[in-house]
Amino acid sequence: MTDKKEKVYLPSSIKNIPTKYGEMMVANFKLDELQKNAKNGWVSMVISERREPSEKGATHYAYVNDFEPKQKPLMSETSRKDPMGGINSPSDDLPF
Repeated sequence: MTDKKEKVYLPSSIKNIPTKYGEMMVANFKLDELQKNAKNGWVSMVISERREPSEKGATHYAYVNDFEPKQKPLMSETSRKDPMGGINSPSDDLPF
């Protein structure tokens, strides 16, 4: 069973603005909140469309993307050996 994490919403104002060349998205975020949610100098976020625009016209909202892929176990030396007993497989020694 997976534990469902609570979403961390980022205070923002994100609006879809129509222009003569198509739509443009304008996003404003609070710097303090971005810095608080940074990992390794980056903030991964999800931007989703609101059901209805807010009172101030915001058409989208943002929250922290907390997805972390599962770590695969590293292969041991014995599992990488080919059936002939060597570490390198024949495909490692191509003639070109």
